Amino acid sequence: MLDFSAPPPARGRDHWSALLDLAVEHGSEQPLFQQIYLGFRDAILARRLAAGSRLPSTRLLAERLGVSRTSVLSAYEQLLAEGFVTGRAGSGTFVAEDAAPDLLAPGAPPAPAQPAPPPQLSRVGQRCEALATALPVPPGLPFAAGCCSVDALSIQAWRRTGMELMQGFDPSNLSYADPSGDLALREEVAKYLRAARAVRCEPEQILILSGAQQAIDLSIRVLLNPGDAVWVEDPGYLATREALAAAGASLIPVPVDREGMVVEAGLRLAPEARAAYITPSHQYPTGAVMSLQRRLELLAWAKATGSWIIEDDYDSEFRYVGRPLASLQGLEGGEAVIYVGTLSKMLFPGVRIGFAVVPPALIPAFRGARFLADRNPPTLQQALVTSFMKRGFLTSHIQRMRQRYRAARDTVVEAMIRHLGDVVELEMPECGIQLTLHFKVPVDDVRVAQAALRHGVVVKAVSPHYLGTPARSGLVLGYSGFDTHRLRSAAALLARAVREVIAEGASSSGAGR
Repeated sequence: MLDFSAPPPARGRDHWSALLDLAVEHGSEQPLFQQIYLGFRDAILARRLAAGSRLPSTRLLAERLGVSRTSVLSAYEQLLAEGFVTGRAGSGTFVAEDAAPDLLAPGAPPAPAQPAPPPQLSRVGQRCEALATALPVPPGLPFAAGCCSVDALSIQAWRRTGMELMQGFDPSNLSYADPSGDLALREEVAKYLRAARAVRCEPEQILILSGAQQAIDLSIRVLLNPGDAVWVEDPGYLATREALAAAGASLIPVPVDREGMVVEAGLRLAPEARAAYITPSHQYPTGAVMSLQRRLELLAWAKATGSWIIEDDYDSEFRYVGRPLASLQGLEGGEAVIYVGTLSKMLFPGVRIGFAVVPPALIPAFRGARFLADRNPPTLQQALVTSFMKRGFLTSHIQRMRQRYRAARDTVVEAMIRHLGDVVELEMPECGIQLTLHFKVPVDDVRVAQAALRHGVVVKAVSPHYLGTPARSGLVLGYSGFDTHRLRSAAALLARAVREVIAEGASSSGAGR
């Protein structure tokens, strides 16, 4: 029987010493007490035991090592005499806070006399290393993309659901599970997708994943070989482009216009491409919605060539004009489309649950790839989300957030027109959680993003998202996750950064004449 009655460790105390790999050699010429003393001393000097760590009691340690308690007491006394530990009446023995401060102080160890050679990374490792230097700024600053709002009602529902889950705790949630995810959650996701996104699917086709990015990663592993051509939107989502490039895919940049990906251009550039990655319901970063004619053209191409379509439907739940558009997958029946969605935008990023709907023929391959990636999704988190969805909390949350995000969108559009209407152009987005503006005057959007960050505002430059098409200068602004007052203040700060970069550019041009 599971016992949850044991009190938690005292706050602020490190109890890892109980797991220290300490051993003694009986029959050695070195006394047992000295072996114990040296074991603890070396662990303290090597920082394997942090300052404040509690040492095991002399009785427990003696039993564990199979020695007399006298040997342990002698070792502790020597550690105490040399200042490595301190004793506290009624509490135990602890690593001293000032033990060997020059060695225990936090920070990197001294550099070796000869610098170590750089690690020998694979080509994929080299791309990952380069990507790590440009990872997104932690969310929290206004206009950061991908932030979400969670109101008091959703927090209360999440807390209540979690408490009820733990009160009726099921020990099966501590075991390994189905790589595809819990069936109950897949059934709820299938109900949601059929009703809200017109996706044609059964629970057996759904895989529960740790976000949309994992769905894309598994699709790459299952479908592509190095050198395979893949259509990507131009401009398009950088993270997916990097993942494809790291896998050795040959990227085919296909232009995007007001109707989404220009399928005709893809047919000219690489008619036999192995796959296409698209964001048809809300193209990233332009915000375009793929027209029905283009969708039918793309599906006809996939059917004729045996190619695959990866449909990333990342934020279409938040549509402010009419109902959310039906999925591309629902038009075709799901034979050539891998549909990707996530709760990170619907609920909040920290939930780390996404999903993929795969054609029946691909289910075994995706299940195997999921197993190799990280075996199975976390069972406790799945149980919590399942209950949250079954009780209608997710539906009501989405409905409330639509209203909140719509007000945030309107605030940002109004503020941008008021502060920067003479230098930017933008359209009121009909859906999504971010908008894109373009500059009407020559300006380096990368420098604007850098200047904005110095003012405490996070924006993404648009120009790096282009691959083959001539780049346009602009910014992506996330408006979800922030109240309207903060968005108005951030708009003024962003306008200041834009004006500074424009003035610097004018000054440089004048100096060069």
